[in-house]
Amino acid sequence: MERSVTVRTPEAIAFYYELAGLGSRFLALCVDTVVQVAVLIALLTLGVASTRGVTATASSLHISQRTLGSTLAAAIVLTIFVLFYGYFIVFEKMWNGQTPGKRLLGIRVVRDGGYPVELGASIIRNLIRLLEFAFGFYCLSVISMVLSSENKRLGDYAAGTIVVRDRGFEVRDFRTWRRALAGDHLLGAGLAGLSAEELALIDQYHARKTSLDPAAARAAATKIAAAVRPKVGAELRGLSDDELLLKIASREG
Repeated sequence: MERSVTVRTPEAIAFYYELAGLGSRFLALCVDTVVQVAVLIALLTLGVASTRGVTATASSLHISQRTLGSTLAAAIVLTIFVLFYGYFIVFEKMWNGQTPGKRLLGIRVVRDGGYPVELGASIIRNLIRLLEFAFGFYCLSVISMVLSSENKRLGDYAAGTIVVRDRGFEVRDFRTWRRALAGDHLLGAGLAGLSAEELALIDQYHARKTSLDPAAARAAATKIAAAVRPKVGAELRGLSDDELLLKIASREG
């Protein structure tokens, strides 16, 4: 059963997100696990190949075999921990809420308010992941997601996150896109009257436009365009609401 969630921004604009289901999240985890295991095997193979050199170096430094063995064991444990815990954090930070598995399945992690997941939230949700894995191999996660109206596992509850289906920016009319991009060199002077907050609001609108109900998208465009139209250059004022906002959002820099 498909589930969705509605998020309202401080500007009173409602965005609709389709939640990622149990199946897509499980497949994404399988892909990530394969990647992690492949990296681990490569590291272990490299370690075994360098054993002779490491032993010789330790001998020249008068390091006992017992100390060397303990050090190598600690290094292996640390490597496994960093790989299976840090993997998710690093990718979710670098790829805006996505790991290789999530990207392949077209899903991503976002905050409850629909905003990008930040480092702190990623650390929390993946720290809980270790507990979910240790106790029943994600059985608790499955139970939590089935019972949750937002498909949340325990880590999502702790970090205040949800996993949604990723929707890229859509251009419904290519002619509108071309008209919007034509004459970009005029934008610098034409947008001088807009504040940083107004530009950020326009960027946010176009980043989330495809997740809006069509009627809500038109209403939001009308509301935002009415506020900024008097402040832009004359060459932009004749554009429709959506064209005006797209023109501003497509500015360089």
